[in-house]
Amino acid sequence: MALVEVKNISYKYPNGYLAVDDVSFSIEAGENIAIVGQNGAGKTTTVKMLNGLMKPCDGDVLIDGDSTKNYTTAQMARRVGYVFQNPDDQIFNSTVYSEIEYGLKKMNVDMEESERRIKDAAALTGMDKYLESNPYDLPLSIRKFVTIASVIASNCDVMIFDEPTAGQDLDGLDRLSELNKILTGRGKAIVTITHDMEFVADNYERVIVMCKKKVLADGRTEDVFFQKDIMEQAMLKQPALVRIATKIGMTENTLDVKKVADYIKTREK
Repeated sequence: MALVEVKNISYKYPNGYLAVDDVSFSIEAGENIAIVGQNGAGKTTTVKMLNGLMKPCDGDVLIDGDSTKNYTTAQMARRVGYVFQNPDDQIFNSTVYSEIEYGLKKMNVDMEESERRIKDAAALTGMDKYLESNPYDLPLSIRKFVTIASVIASNCDVMIFDEPTAGQDLDGLDRLSELNKILTGRGKAIVTITHDMEFVADNYERVIVMCKKKVLADGRTEDVFFQKDIMEQAMLKQPALVRIATKIGMTENTLDVKKVADYIKTREK
């Protein structure tokens, strides 16, 4: 049984707007996937049903075999952590330390274990030098890592990152890449919503493309990104490496820069 099982879920808002229509997929422990698509494709509504912020109108979401319908949002937050696109929607404590600590207090984690988790999460996210700072004195890009640290400290089995790369510089992108590797190495399932196709190409082995409230494609990132018709239908731009490989006539679907460079060299001989 997969850690996350999404079974034919649909969601209709009270005003009658259908936001997600018969979506299914599964995620294994230790898997790192990206969900991509234009605004309105249904990405955010879908992932909010993973942690109980929304409950499916039809279908079901199972986390390690348990339906989210049987738990409150607060209960699900212990199993599925959510990092919102805007960190200001989550942060409300006066120091970075207390922000990371807040969820642990709610979970009644003992003091010694709480301290260990805070130090670990702060070190992983680079927040260890900001622990006594007020989060709102920090730039937006760094505030995002405050909320990421809070979710890491909670030790959820599933972690959802909504547009984590927005506003990040190269150092921030590198840290996000490293976090993905470390957390999946710990057996966490990472789900990332993003419009950054280059970041997806560099960091994710699997991608789910959503379009018009449905899953349009789900597979190996290189295989999906090389399907120009899929990307155009979803109104997504193929990563630069894919466009180059296609232009020079490569038949292999690859996101490996070295392979593309080697192919170019063979053509020049």
